[in-house]
Amino acid sequence: MSLPKFTLVTRTNGANRALKEGRVIPKVCELEFVEVDPIIAAFRRMVRGNEFDICEMAVTTYICAKAHGKKMTAIPVPLVRAFHHGATLVNAKSGVQVPKDLEGRRVGVNRGYTVTTGVWARGIMADEYGLDLSKVTWVLSGDEHVAEYKAPGNVVPIEAGKKIEDMLASGELAAAIGADVKHPDVRPLIPNALEAGLAAYKRDGHYPINHLVVVKDEVLEKHPDLAADIFHAFVEAKRIYVADLKAGKIDRPDVADSIHLKVVAMGGAPLPYGVEPNRKVMETLIGHALSQGIIAQKVSVDELFAKGTWGLAG
Repeated sequence: MSLPKFTLVTRTNGANRALKEGRVIPKVCELEFVEVDPIIAAFRRMVRGNEFDICEMAVTTYICAKAHGKKMTAIPVPLVRAFHHGATLVNAKSGVQVPKDLEGRRVGVNRGYTVTTGVWARGIMADEYGLDLSKVTWVLSGDEHVAEYKAPGNVVPIEAGKKIEDMLASGELAAAIGADVKHPDVRPLIPNALEAGLAAYKRDGHYPINHLVVVKDEVLEKHPDLAADIFHAFVEAKRIYVADLKAGKIDRPDVADSIHLKVVAMGGAPLPYGVEPNRKVMETLIGHALSQGIIAQKVSVDELFAKGTWGLAG
């Protein structure tokens, strides 16, 4: 009997490469890899059209989508993690020295208010630096993946014909999150950002999650053993990657590889998979989503993940 075949969208990185190259093979299904570039386009196609069977997904996009009844459920495979202390840039002529100084100012946000980097960056500025997020006007350069989402009143669209990068460079915006600006007046708001992120990791054990993996609910209903099988396949691919990373066998290490190694050097696991290993960081993210108006009601970590994966870790 032939195995069922499912489409899977995931951008190639160290942790999933062995799966995409066929060195790791699921037991209960076949996978048809679909390439979508940029990967954020796949997020939108998934939340608006449920287009793929299995799809990499920005975690706060998923939390927002789930709150609006989108028929998908995650498996606890955080493929992409990053520290976000360096995500906020500031115009040095704005007079802003610390995040608290952004109160009463306009701050740009790359793309939508629900973008995961923005959620983490705002959470950092609020929790670690005392910024009252409600006292900032957040200026968006794009719309939201989840079309039904309505942002808080202090979130506004960018003016027609303008760009976040130009507005930051000119000083029209005091700061911006997620912008790529090369200008002599623009610098990171939080100095020594990576060191600050690693210090937060040492203190709180948080290596923030950016992307995980979701599966169509109808697929999970028809194939109840699929979630665990896909989970184990991703775990095995990640195991190969981490072993190669620790052994110095990555041919051209990138920024993510180097940060994973710094986490390893601190005695941590760079890419823990499973509900329990990620419960604390997910609870923090859910708290940010609630306080920032991404969701209206608190959700539990468990209800975000497929039941077949609740007891798994790897």
